[in-house]
Amino acid sequence: VQLQASGGGLVQAGASLRLSCSASGRAFSNYVMGWFRQAPGKEREYVGSINWSGTSTSIATSVSGRFSISRDNSKNTVYLQMDSLKPEDTARYYCSARTVSGDVVGPPGPGYEYDYWGQGTQVTVSS
Repeated sequence: VQLQASGGGLVQAGASLRLSCSASGRAFSNYVMGWFRQAPGKEREYVGSINWSGTSTSIATSVSGRFSISRDNSKNTVYLQMDSLKPEDTARYYCSARTVSGDVVGPPGPGYEYDYWGQGTQVTVSS
């Protein structure tokens, strides 16, 4: 599985961005897709995930109400819509795929590791 994230950039606080992640592979509709972010000097942080059909999502408390995830299985693409961006949202954003452990959304954990990762796209929010 190859993942390619795009859509990052430099924006002002309060702006919106939509990140996209394109995936290779015919089994995309059977992957739980996740978004993570990592700021310099900080650990990687779970942002959210979406189930196979797109009917269920999990969003981290830190971005709840501002970020949302969707997917288009016909395009092998998952999206991260980010609204009301804040300077603390500045990070490199990564999409990931979990190809095992069934159709369960949520952060990674024992038996629920995300096993494929893209290269990330940088999001910088200025104040």
